[in-house]
Amino acid sequence: MNYTIIKKLTPLEEIIQLYPLTSTSTQRIMRDRQEVKNIIEGKDERLLMIVGPCSAWPKKSVLEYANRLMELNEKVKHVMKLVMRVYIQKPRTTKGWTGPVNQPDPFAYPDIEEGIRYVRDMMIKVVEIGLPIADEALFTHNAKGFLELLTWVAIGARSAEDQEHRIFASAIDCAVGMKNPTHGSIEIGVNSVIAAQHTHVAVFDGNEVQTHGNSHAHLVLRGSHNAPNYSVPNLEKVKYYMDMHHIKNPSVMIDASHDNCLVNGKKDHRLQPKVVLDVIESIKNRPELKKLVKGFMMESFLKEGCQKIDSINPTTIDLDGLSITDPCLSWVDTQAFLLDLAGKIKI
Repeated sequence: MNYTIIKKLTPLEEIIQLYPLTSTSTQRIMRDRQEVKNIIEGKDERLLMIVGPCSAWPKKSVLEYANRLMELNEKVKHVMKLVMRVYIQKPRTTKGWTGPVNQPDPFAYPDIEEGIRYVRDMMIKVVEIGLPIADEALFTHNAKGFLELLTWVAIGARSAEDQEHRIFASAIDCAVGMKNPTHGSIEIGVNSVIAAQHTHVAVFDGNEVQTHGNSHAHLVLRGSHNAPNYSVPNLEKVKYYMDMHHIKNPSVMIDASHDNCLVNGKKDHRLQPKVVLDVIESIKNRPELKKLVKGFMMESFLKEGCQKIDSINPTTIDLDGLSITDPCLSWVDTQAFLLDLAGKIKI
């Protein structure tokens, strides 16, 4: 094998014991998972809203955001289920920072063990604030220690065609959103949902196992290389493929960020509220599509925009809630939009 061993990692069980989850928080996670499943099944008509930073760093700002979101949740929970993005793993198109789980200090050498401690502590603190959390399953071999904390899981656009990620989605006990690939194919996106809902024989933790299939796996539309894909014709195509393949609990989430908010080939994060409202308006007289669309994803942090860590000095980086990956809506704009949206929703 073409690698060098850096160090032997402390067993995850020992790290988990250092950052335990209380029984109250465990029960809350189970309740939140069931509420999200109820939304996917159509038993709960609230909108599922996955909202939060593009990447969960630094911890202090993430926790500040969580406290604000929890306060907002009390005002909107009757019409929407808020789940906070606490994304600790970042896929890269070529290279770059892969998230705090691998590199808790983006300006220092990667330290995976310290990253595991950093993000487990952060995630537990958000859960204890009272919020359900979401993450993208990128490093499936490193899921233990985090998966039990999550209410919703995403399989990203670069991973959803990968068989290992599809089998992982088939095995987990919470709702999982399978994104369409970066080139935008809806048919391939639905294929990922089929695979995640199916049973598989695989190896987990040294055991040969059979997964049970995830009946709450659903599609996430995130746009394509050069155009959004949340229009009515695209949603009709989703419904066509899901009907054709007899998908259980047919559901789609709309990622209002990424390639769904492109303008002349460039992302404009400020368009995210418009994307949400455009979808809601376009399907209001289409009950079959309204039933299909279960919610939205939005990237939001304390401050608007982003900063690129590869072009700034560590001494000048903004540590007060300005994204170091994709640009985000500000908290002020996020709060105003969600309150306005809650006032418009009728369930």
